[in-house]
Order: sequence, then structure tokens, then C-alpha cells
Amino acid sequence: MKTLLICFMALVTSFNIQAQSPANTTPASTVKADIATPYVTFTTNQGNIVLELNPEKAPISVANFLNYANSGYYNGVIFHRVIKDFMIQTGGFTENMTRKATQEPIKNEADNGLFNNRGSIAMARTGQVDSATSQFFINVKNNYFLNNGYRDFGYAVFGNVISGMEVVDAISQLPTGMVQGMRNVPIEPVIVEKVSVSYSKP
Repeated sequence: MKTLLICFMALVTSFNIQAQSPANTTPASTVKADIATPYVTFTTNQGNIVLELNPEKAPISVANFLNYANSGYYNGVIFHRVIKDFMIQTGGFTENMTRKATQEPIKNEADNGLFNNRGSIAMARTGQVDSATSQFFINVKNNYFLNNGYRDFGYAVFGNVISGMEVVDAISQLPTGMVQGMRNVPIEPVIVEKVSVSYSKP
């Protein structure tokens, strides 16, 4: 009986050790969610621009952007603000300069570790930190002063151009002027004709 008890206790001890320290497993803290990467193609009258979004670093901005893109909101908008050697901006106005209605503003994710470097895309906003809605811009060069903590909270980067940067550069060089009280509007409208979203790299 005593021998049987000793064997039983040894078995329990062995089981407890195995339960506390399972072999060949990965600690939960190192497990990462498998997040699908969205790719968004903007077909414009100047050529195609393909964006790769970063839902891991900018989940709020990406979800917001995809909501607008999937709803067809961006179809027919123009690049309404174009500044040479700086950036090109779109997402809010139609060809006749009518401002489109938007959803509620989102939280600013400028502190996500992504930078406003050449080819990056970021949410446009007003002077209020959490005021971004539908408008976004593409950086034509490294605009470090737009990064978090440089001048203020900064502008949230949520992806990059992976194809069509030559189109972006060409748009940035177009002649601009004052249109209906707005500066830096291309004289010849740059129109977004169609937007498509995919989860496989184009």
C-alpha cells in the first residue's frame, strides 16, 4: 500500500510539472494575430496608384479608410490640394469643388511608430488632433515635421504607395491655382475614377 501511494504521488508530481511547463510551446506574449494586409488601387485620370495598408500599426485609420473605400465614397473625388515637393491630398471634394459629407472623426494614431516618409500615406486633419475623417495625403518626400512629437501630435501614417509613385510625382508637378477660395488646386482636375480593395498583392 505504501509503495502504491509513493507511485501515485510521483505520478501527480510529474503531471503538475508537465502542466506548468508544456514542451515545445510558444509563450502567449509572443503570439501575433494573423492580420490580412489590404491593398487599395486608386484608378485616376493620371494613372493608377496602389496602396498597401498597415492594419497592425494603424487599425483605426485602416478600418476607417476601408469603410470609405468599400462604400464607393472615393469614386469621383479629386486631388484638391497639390503642393510640389511636399504632398498630394484627396478624399473630400468632387470635381465641382463640392465638399462631401463624412462620418464621425477618428482617433489620431500618429504615435504608432510609422513616419511621414516619401511614399507614405497619412490621414489629413484640421488643427484638432482627433479630427481626421475621409481625407488623406501621399507624401512626395520625407516630411519629418509631420511626425508625432515634432511640432505637435502629428499626422497618422497608415500605409504606403507600392506602385504608381511616378503617378504621384507627376500629379505633384501639375500647375495649380485658386479655385472657389481654395489654394493649390490643380488647374486640370485630377479625378479618382474608381477604387478597388483586395487582400492579395496586385
